[in-house]
Amino acid sequence: KEVRQLCGVVAASSFVPPAPSIMSPYASMVPLDNITSHIYVTTSYALADLPNPIGLLSGLAAVALGQILVVAYFHVYRNVYGNARLVQNDDLHVNPKTRYAFAKEAIAHFAQLEGFLLLGSYLSVTWLANWMPASYYRWEGGVQWHLVVLQLLLQDMLQYFAHYAEHKVSATFYRYSHKPHHRFTNPKLFDAFNGSLLDTLCMILIPLYTTANLVHCNVWSYMAFGTIYSSMLTLIHSEYVHPWDDLFRLLGVGTAADHHVHHKQFVYNYGHIFTYWDRIFGTYRCPDDVRTFTKSTKKSSVIYNFFYPKK
Repeated sequence: KEVRQLCGVVAASSFVPPAPSIMSPYASMVPLDNITSHIYVTTSYALADLPNPIGLLSGLAAVALGQILVVAYFHVYRNVYGNARLVQNDDLHVNPKTRYAFAKEAIAHFAQLEGFLLLGSYLSVTWLANWMPASYYRWEGGVQWHLVVLQLLLQDMLQYFAHYAEHKVSATFYRYSHKPHHRFTNPKLFDAFNGSLLDTLCMILIPLYTTANLVHCNVWSYMAFGTIYSSMLTLIHSEYVHPWDDLFRLLGVGTAADHHVHHKQFVYNYGHIFTYWDRIFGTYRCPDDVRTFTKSTKKSSVIYNFFYPKK
């Protein structure tokens, strides 16, 4: 009986603090509703600091739509038109044994890690992190076409030097950056973004960010630039001569045949969108001067014969 009484005294005198006091000496002093409100307010302020994503989403949608239109055009030109001429005098892309499945390659094109996934990540991070100049977050003014042209010229010039450097800096740098893309000596349209992460970083992303910080434009102009730029990079890898290529070459705009020269001979035509930089720095070679291209690119069109009359 005495033992039971002693145990009761000890039990009664023992103090087990409530759970909030064990967790923190101040927890019981702060109502749970206040903690929840603080977290909500903090999160709201963090989200409020992010730029409006409408501009980013619009830009991504514009580029995606541009690519869809390019692939749709190419499907009709390659599979329906039936009179498209190959850039290179080679049956790789028309031989039933080596001809690729269009749908399969189109899906792979959109899923390229080095292409749209990496470019989309770059655009998202630079936009949401507020790393772009302030003008890129404004909608006023519509498309500023003079700035779009300036962006294309500057981007292509920077890309020309980056491309040249990848070939010339060292054999090791070339092996890990640009060589994976050069396994295509007779490329097809869907090989445009098939390369390496280092290649995309050096030749596309760094020039893109530099161009954005040198040419300040609004959202509409950035969308137009991105759509034209990505579409041109795709079209110049086409295995077929485009209907507009004669005119483009006369204007100094890059064509599929111009870029095929680089893939075939490696040391010419480092430019992509334009041929100006290759002509200025002495690295341009006309596809008509490449033996395996001659039959494909010397055409009998009115435009070509007007500027290059037959002798």
